[in-house]
Amino acid sequence: MTTPHADARAAPSSNALLGVSLASLGVFLVSWALCWVNAYVIHDDLPNACGDLRRQSFPPEVACVSASGTLTGANAGWLVALFFASLVVFVLLMSMVLALAAVRRK
Repeated sequence: MTTPHADARAAPSSNALLGVSLASLGVFLVSWALCWVNAYVIHDDLPNACGDLRRQSFPPEVACVSASGTLTGANAGWLVALFFASLVVFVLLMSMVLALAAVRRK
């Protein structure tokens, strides 16, 4: 009977990292879809009624700026924060998974 090495127990599981990474990818895709729906489905007639239209592609947003400075049709701040935070978490964790896989192959 062999006993596992202490290093194997201390190393993070690549399966757990991969799972969290894919979950954050799912959150990113859902938040992107919510931004897209807000820009191109809910506020689809905004370009017809707006003088100062502002478009943003990442995350998708179509907003109208009125003369008083108020925005109509902009994405919620928490949604934009969730969009970028989940993207950053996905990229960082996926790079960790790939680095662990490269180290374990050696």
